[in-house]
Amino acid sequence: MDFRQLIEQRRSANNFVQGVPITETDLKAIFDDVKYVPTAFNLQHPHYFAVIDEAKKEQVREAAYGQYKVHSASAVIIVTGDRYAYQQTEAINQGMRDLGIINESELQDLVKENTNFYEGRGEQFMKEEAIRNASLSAMMFMLAAKNRGWDTCPMIGFDRNKVRELLQIPHNQEIVLMITIGKEKTESRRLRGYRKPVNEFVQFI
Repeated sequence: MDFRQLIEQRRSANNFVQGVPITETDLKAIFDDVKYVPTAFNLQHPHYFAVIDEAKKEQVREAAYGQYKVHSASAVIIVTGDRYAYQQTEAINQGMRDLGIINESELQDLVKENTNFYEGRGEQFMKEEAIRNASLSAMMFMLAAKNRGWDTCPMIGFDRNKVRELLQIPHNQEIVLMITIGKEKTESRRLRGYRKPVNEFVQFI
């Protein structure tokens, strides 16, 4: 799809055609695009919990205050970010060392730099970084999904503690948002909301 068409046609779907299945293969194709999203220091903070089982999805619906779009969606995606992603610096960069792009000393310097950077700024910064990087990834997920013919809706109306317990999400993972995905029921679509013109949200300095 042409990029301009993609961003114009991506809508937050408030209802989906019920009973449309989405498979792991369908989702893996989307995530194969998402893996290229930028993350700070290439630490790859985002993590996804993809709920495609109908019974489990209904449990997620309860945690989302019974919202119908969770019921009608083909799947529900929970997007999280790892507050302690910096601790994976060595594991993520071992391949570069093995290929001779960096040496062992440079790898250990990188580990030290990332550790000092995050631990020096504290837990609140780590939380913000998890949210920031996962949010970038979530937007890429929605665009990648639309490019492959799926509609989505980002959601914040759910009980995070219940979702964490239900999906057994580790406490290092900051829950950022929920995304429903499926085929939009277009007859339920509302008119697109007002969008500010560029001069109302951009300052050129």
